[in-house]
Amino acid sequence: MPELIDHFESRLGRMIGAWSPPAGAAQGTPQVACFREGQLPGAQAFATVGLSRTPLWHPASDRHFHLELLACENVNRTKGYGHFPDVLEYVAGQLTASGEAILRGDVVPLPAPLPGGTMTSLYAGLPVYFDDDFFSVTIENGSDVAVVWLIPITAGETTFIRDKGWEAFEDALVRQDPDLLDPDRPQLDL
Repeated sequence: MPELIDHFESRLGRMIGAWSPPAGAAQGTPQVACFREGQLPGAQAFATVGLSRTPLWHPASDRHFHLELLACENVNRTKGYGHFPDVLEYVAGQLTASGEAILRGDVVPLPAPLPGGTMTSLYAGLPVYFDDDFFSVTIENGSDVAVVWLIPITAGETTFIRDKGWEAFEDALVRQDPDLLDPDRPQLDL
């Protein structure tokens, strides 16, 4: 998928490694790749590579979507890659097994909180830390692929989205401007 890799590397930086799906993963489960030295100083990004080969259906739509998942964080560890490779592998496995897409505004519960204990779900958003042209790419087979940014959120933020809607949550993000690259950030004041 050279077009997809080029698209990711143009903003996320050089791909420094990729992990194959685990043994027993659902058919179509993609690789997860790590990118560093991109447009966000001091950040590393992880993205699925190949999820877009599996057309996914969204319950609120009558069409299929081609997606790749993205997670970004500040690099403050001296070794290892952190928890995002496993998180993306988990979510991609859920999507390929169910055949369902996640789109902007959807919330994905995690089986366990991220290390630190406050982030219990992921919010599906647009990758707004990058230019609008990064939000999607057309790949070799002609599919339009949406890039879905998975942002760790707290149980309180999850409840807020359920009660007030994703638009209200994104308004709060704009007003409070938290560091979404910090998976240990404090909860929004909701």
